[in-house]
Parts: sequence; structure tokens; C-alpha cells
Amino acid sequence: MEMGIAGKRVLITGGSKGIGLACAGAFAAEGCDLVLASRDGAALERAAEGIRARHNVSIATHAGDLGDAGAREELAATHPKIDVLVNNAGAIPGGTLADIDLARWQEAWALKVFGYIHLSRLYLPQMEARGDGAIVNIIGMAGRAPRADYICGASGNAALIAFTAALGGKSTDRNVRVVGIAPGATMTDRIITLSRSRAKTKFGDENRWEEMLAGLPLGRAGKPEEIADLAVFCASPRGGYLSGTTIDVDGGAQFRG
Repeated sequence: MEMGIAGKRVLITGGSKGIGLACAGAFAAEGCDLVLASRDGAALERAAEGIRARHNVSIATHAGDLGDAGAREELAATHPKIDVLVNNAGAIPGGTLADIDLARWQEAWALKVFGYIHLSRLYLPQMEARGDGAIVNIIGMAGRAPRADYICGASGNAALIAFTAALGGKSTDRNVRVVGIAPGATMTDRIITLSRSRAKTKFGDENRWEEMLAGLPLGRAGKPEEIADLAVFCASPRGGYLSGTTIDVDGGAQFRG
């Protein structure tokens, strides 16, 4: 299926690994030029080299701590013209309310919750002025199905689902769409980290993390590439009537008895 986005410039935060890296590969395969941002400059360069070897697109990298407002402003100043913003960077810890102190809540939300909000504020005006653009927020199923042992992430994800709805319900006045994607369990380093945390809470042994993934729909976790392909569709003219909504990608897990 032709997506109709070749030549678009796509900024992907958290673009050096996991879902962000899969998104980078998927947009590059459609002929999009990329800006990849994350903390780890060396990892970004490795990611860019791998994509360049497969696709003839321009790739810029930008290393910085996007949990810091100044770093986000520097990113926007360095790469001001973006057609598609994929907000993906975030690492909210697992744990109960008693497990996570306020400083850790603030640190985690600074990157994912306020990071998404701030970057949207920085890039939305130029998209609106141009009358074209898309923002795709990679959020998470915990916002739909909150759990006590992931309370910080569930609360942050729920806030981002509401943010996506509020922003995407109005941005279409200027022909800009805002869409969310809520992945369920997806096989990345991140799900292993969270599963270890949950196994430690449940069993007192983080090495039993694989037991936390038992019983998943279709007998497996989701693939990063499945989320990436959906992100491309949502950002493209093929998904041109999507805005304000957050699409759940959990294999139907939330509806299982």
C-alpha cells in the first residue's frame, strides 16, 4: 500500500531502540527523511547507520536528555521544520505508590508526559501555519487498564490519552492531526524491565519475569514493527480521518476474562 508520505521529515524521540527504532525503519522504508533523538548519541549513530544501509534517506541524529525543557527547546531550534512528530521517548518505572517516591514520579513524567506535551507545543504552531502535519503519540495500554504495580506509568499514560483527545479534537481546524497508539505488551527491552519489576513484587524473584508474560493473546507479545507500521499509517494520508483517538494494540487482552 502506497502511504503517500515520501519526502516528509519525521522526528522520532527515543529513536535509538525498541518501538522508536522500529518506527524509524518503517518511515524510512516509505522514503521519509528522519531526525532521531535520544540521550545516547552512540546508540543513535548505530541506529542511523543501520537504516542508511537499507534505505536511501537523510538521517540526522540529536543527542540530549528530553526530560529537560531546555534540551527540548534546543532540539526544536536545531530541527525546526518537521512534518511528522512521533513522541515515543519515555521510561516510567514499575512499582506501587509506596515503591516510587515523588522525585522519581517527577523525573519519569518530565520525560514522557511533559516531554510529549512540550514537544507538541513546540512543533504544532509551525504545522498549523503550514496547514499540514501529524503528531503520533506512542502511549501505552496501562492508560486504559491501570494497575497498582504500574501506577506511575498508568497515570501518565491516561493523562496522555486525554491530552491526545483534547489536542487532536481541535488541531484539525488547521489540517493537523494528532493520534495516539497504546501498545500492550511489546517485545522490547522495556517490557523485560517492567516484567522483572513485577516478578520481584509478586514472587520476590525478578528472574521469573517470563512468567509475567504468560497467557498473552495469540501466545506472544506484540512486535515493535507492528506498532511502527500503525504509526506510519496514522501519520499518512491513508489515515487522514484519524485525529484525537488513541488506538489500542493489545491483541484484545483488555477484553479477556
